Amino acid sequence: MRVLSAAIGLLAVVCGRSCTATRPVSVKPGINDPYKAADLKVDEWVARFEAESREVYAERAAIVDALDIHPGQTVADVGCGTGLFEPMLAHRVTAAGRVIAIDIVPDFVSYVRKQVAKRSLRQVSAQLCSETSVELPANSVDAVFVADTYHHFEYPEETLASIREALRTGGALYILDFERIEGVSRDWVLGHVRAGKADVRAEIERAGFRFDGELTPAALKENYLIRFTRN
Repeated sequence: MRVLSAAIGLLAVVCGRSCTATRPVSVKPGINDPYKAADLKVDEWVARFEAESREVYAERAAIVDALDIHPGQTVADVGCGTGLFEPMLAHRVTAAGRVIAIDIVPDFVSYVRKQVAKRSLRQVSAQLCSETSVELPANSVDAVFVADTYHHFEYPEETLASIREALRTGGALYILDFERIEGVSRDWVLGHVRAGKADVRAEIERAGFRFDGELTPAALKENYLIRFTRN
């Protein structure tokens, strides 16, 4: 009996250590807390995300024009928010393609579903993902677009692994995010965004992607757009 008890105790210790060792650690704890609020008001976020004062909104057409997206392709918009880019992405893939809007916020996903239904964008669907995975089948998409969301990835290693798995070989990953430059970027950006462009590139390359270059439209001053290919 004592031997059995000791064995069980040892197993519990080993399992405990194993679970602790494999549990992912957030690289920016709390960054997504505002979206987890019980009283989250989607309309307020629409007003914030879709305002002319926001560079990504004002230059949305130039941003989408820079993407190498074609009719018939399947594109995932990871961190879609209120669905700013869905109509334009839908136009690019046409009715023969598919756009999958993905977010961790249930209220955003519900809002996007209502908006695409109103616009009869039948090639667009919206779905929830987790904080560590985009929750897409393997080899299911041709391109992944991440707009002003990479800095919200609390678990970038795990999330990038799921993106790589979802992309078909040769598929493209586009990252649109804030320039973070000490002495140049706004104080808000320096405090909110954890990594600059060089660090973002290094993280993504380590995850099994090839850097293809920068596509930043000339009109963008606060943001950059870079492309990677799944190896």
